[in-house]
Amino acid sequence: MKRHTARTLLATGGLAVVAALTLTGCGQGFSETPDPSGSAGGDAGSLTSSDDALTIMIGSSGDAETKAVQDAVAAWSAESGVEAEVVAATNLSEQLAQGFAAGSPPDLFYQSTDQLAAYADNGSLQPYGDLLPNKDDFYESLVANFTYDGTFYCAPKDFSTLQLIINQGLWEEAGLTEADIPTTWEELASVAEKLTTGDTTGLVFGGEYARIGAFMAQAGGRLVSEDGTTAEANSDANVEALGYVQEHLKDGTFAYAADVGAGWGGEAFGKELGAMTIEGNWITGALGDYPDVEPLVVELPAGPAGQGTLQFTNCWGMAADSPNQQAALELVEYLTSAEQQLAFSEAFGPMPSVQSAADQWKADNPDLVAFLDGSAYAQGVPTNKGSADVVTDFNAQLGSLKTGDPKAILDSVQSNLEAIVG
Repeated sequence: MKRHTARTLLATGGLAVVAALTLTGCGQGFSETPDPSGSAGGDAGSLTSSDDALTIMIGSSGDAETKAVQDAVAAWSAESGVEAEVVAATNLSEQLAQGFAAGSPPDLFYQSTDQLAAYADNGSLQPYGDLLPNKDDFYESLVANFTYDGTFYCAPKDFSTLQLIINQGLWEEAGLTEADIPTTWEELASVAEKLTTGDTTGLVFGGEYARIGAFMAQAGGRLVSEDGTTAEANSDANVEALGYVQEHLKDGTFAYAADVGAGWGGEAFGKELGAMTIEGNWITGALGDYPDVEPLVVELPAGPAGQGTLQFTNCWGMAADSPNQQAALELVEYLTSAEQQLAFSEAFGPMPSVQSAADQWKADNPDLVAFLDGSAYAQGVPTNKGSADVVTDFNAQLGSLKTGDPKAILDSVQSNLEAIVG
């Protein structure tokens, strides 16, 4: 299995989540209490079984991912004798909602963390995680992302983390060496200052929680407690993190991608508007458009509380209304095996969600090891029902962080979270 090049790697699970979390505008309608009409999904111990064909709906990044999933499902179908069709959605969230509303959802589908609670509450999802023979092979943090009300709903299909990407050419031009790779916030600020020159800012990243949240984790903060029961947005740790980012936005050594004329951190990095960026492993696919830029991926520096980053993932959701859940479960087992996940990684770049594939993935991708090493200290984004709206509102406020009040911003987020948490 060959090592991925910058032209072939594309981590789509992360891209889908990033797209969901980078929406701007003010989120409204924070609900005080969960919808009382909702109920948890069906009994995990009783799956339906029939001769019905399976439909698998995916939110694909492009032809490479679509073909890889189609080929894998076709191979399983030929072996199992169960007919199965892969549908690449043009708008996954919308098409899933339509399918559930009509009572004819796909049997399996890409399920994001931010929609899990809502679909679990209204009975749309079949919880099957504890039925998987390989359930103990998944990274514990990924299992937590898809556990709701104590139930492990669905198998994480892959994942990505955020790390620091350095432009090696600009790094060397600034007189920096391997010994200067930052391991602390202070060192990050120092090298960002040295790399800021002309039209290039030292560190450029997206101005949203899905990037700035890494600094919050490094300070020891998070939006919601690990068990999902307490809002912690306005903690001293988070105030310190936003204060650090604000300080360097003001001194011009950090910048948001939009403020340097780029759509996201990867574009700013590729155009050398930023000498460093904070992104996930999907960036290497995008950098195929910038062949003269040589990236170096290293772990993000530690903050006051140590190392921290964010992780993004999707699972294989199973419909409660599927007439052939037993076959769907067997297909998930096949798709989440170490062998098949490594094949997906080779085809379109995601990191395997099972620990048994880690050593081989690192051997195949030596330049990207930092992304997988981040799994040891990564935290997921909030999964509480309504949290996506809160994050959207948070993102809108982060847009003015440079001139805003970090504590006031976080107090607003805290109030919004308290309306939905617990």
